[in-house]
Amino acid sequence: MHPICLEIGGKAVHWYGVMVSLAFLAAIIHWSLRADRDGFPKGFGLEMGFWMMVCGITGGRIAYVIAHGSYFRANLSAVLRFDQGGMIFYGGLIGACFAVIILCRTRKQSVWAAGDVAVSGLPLGHAIGRLGCFLNGCCFGKPTGLPWGVHYPDHTNAAIKSAGAAVHPVQLYEFALNILLYVVILSVYGRRKRSGEIIVLYLLTYPVGRFMMEFIRGDERAMVGSLTVAQGVSVALFLFGVLLYLTLPNRRMPHDG
Repeated sequence: MHPICLEIGGKAVHWYGVMVSLAFLAAIIHWSLRADRDGFPKGFGLEMGFWMMVCGITGGRIAYVIAHGSYFRANLSAVLRFDQGGMIFYGGLIGACFAVIILCRTRKQSVWAAGDVAVSGLPLGHAIGRLGCFLNGCCFGKPTGLPWGVHYPDHTNAAIKSAGAAVHPVQLYEFALNILLYVVILSVYGRRKRSGEIIVLYLLTYPVGRFMMEFIRGDERAMVGSLTVAQGVSVALFLFGVLLYLTLPNRRMPHDG
């Protein structure tokens, strides 16, 4: 695996930036089509996708910079080089959530109905983004003797951390998890009875998979006690999903049907 896609005029174009761009493009197309079908005002899905992209990238990058504060204090010019890798998914998720809530309040739309639309396309974009992580060599796994273990170039962080051994392609595991979740969401979306059910489905599934995958992540992980920060956030999101599930029967679906 190599992080450079190609060079243009002596400037390297990184796979991470390419795949993140494709991820947002695919997700925005999904959000636009889904919002139109659900009866939102024309263009609402496109606008929501744009602000989710802006706030998602910002939130993901801020979380990454905070988690690697010592490095960025010594390399301030690298703070904005997100094209080379360096975003934390949960930070991006929080940023995107704020974007949806603020937009819905501004446009006087249902947050829960719009949230279902937003979450329905999230696994698709996330899956493509994880392919970028795989090609870039970030978010790699621990050393493994399994036949599908992957090697990264000697100078990369993955190779250094693993002493040159093959590592779990955790990025591909998460790609598969997100594609499966996307298919499940598409299959149940039209049968839901309350706004927010897709949000609940996501919160009760993805955090569980992410919690388990953290055990085989080989890159540097911020810790809270015996758990990684990502595992702590996963637990919090799962519990929030349970709370939402218990309250959903009282909610209507203003845009569905």
